Amino acid sequence: MNQKLPFNLLPKELEKWLKEDISKIILIDVREQQELAIASMNQQVLHLPLSDYSNWIDSYAKHFSFDDRLVVVCHSGIRSWEFAVWLLEQDSRYQVWNLKGGIDAWSLEVDNSIPRY
Repeated sequence: MNQKLPFNLLPKELEKWLKEDISKIILIDVREQQELAIASMNQQVLHLPLSDYSNWIDSYAKHFSFDDRLVVVCHSGIRSWEFAVWLLEQDSRYQVWNLKGGIDAWSLEVDNSIPRY
């Protein structure tokens, strides 16, 4: 696959993926630590806050492979989209999806126990 732009993934689609086979899915949350404290997914995530770029830029790629489905999450889907585009610019072999609507849409459509902010 020679992907140029990330795919948008609806919350219900991600929920289905997570139920089917979580082994090849890596959730990358680019929100800030204080946002995670307010609203976190009930899944394991790779936390790469955008403001902390200098601390993870040299090592981010060791956390996943080209076989993994990388799903990027933020609050509303904007920062995650930008990060997903950046990730594909680093290497177009990555399989990247943006959670459309972010954690806010996830809270509304999948898990209403997650607080909205």
